[in-house]
Amino acid sequence: MNAREREQYLREYSILKNQGKPFLYSVAKDSVMACITLGVIILMAVLFGAELGPKADPTTTTYTPRPEWYFFFLFELLRVVKPPSLVFLATVGIPTICLVLLLLLPFFDRGPERNPLRRPIAVTAGIATIAAMAYLTVLGALAGAPSEIELATAPQFERGKEVTASAGCLACHKIGENGGTLGPSLTHIGDRLGRDAIARTLVNPTPPMPSYQAYRTQNPKQFNELVNYVASLKGEN
Repeated sequence: MNAREREQYLREYSILKNQGKPFLYSVAKDSVMACITLGVIILMAVLFGAELGPKADPTTTTYTPRPEWYFFFLFELLRVVKPPSLVFLATVGIPTICLVLLLLLPFFDRGPERNPLRRPIAVTAGIATIAAMAYLTVLGALAGAPSEIELATAPQFERGKEVTASAGCLACHKIGENGGTLGPSLTHIGDRLGRDAIARTLVNPTPPMPSYQAYRTQNPKQFNELVNYVASLKGEN
């Protein structure tokens, strides 16, 4: 920007500033609108009620936790960064670095130019960030639930896979890419234990694993399907 362009910019800025409204006027106007919106919400809650849904059941194993859609990109980042030692970097490090760079943007980009074609670095960085967040958001929206087993399964074990996922096994054990790490991985457990050994372990487990004795008594068919599926988890899967 040369001296003539700068002088014109300052002149136009001064004219627009004189035509503006006081800061407190804008605050008061926004406050009134906020009060009206809050009043409408309260009135609708009083007239129509506020549906809170059914009472939460802390013992259920079928509930699938999902973040809000605007957090999909952050949760999908955890799938991309697989090593446990880098989880802190994915959850805290990368978002914090991006936030700090955003806060520092007015300090290291002080150029008066506003034409996007004349700011290739800023425009490229902005488009890349938006594209990355959009891509991760789409992947997060299409990804399977954390309680879903994503391994390919033979048709005869499909029902057992559903039972295993709903029985809470993934809370402590990893099967494929999903699951917890409190207990040993079950991905290839069929190579080490036979069907009878797996059934005995479920009925008489080592603490802190809960016993599935009551489950076997109340749902013998589902219990057998679970055992058959877990026993089928071998290296060739």
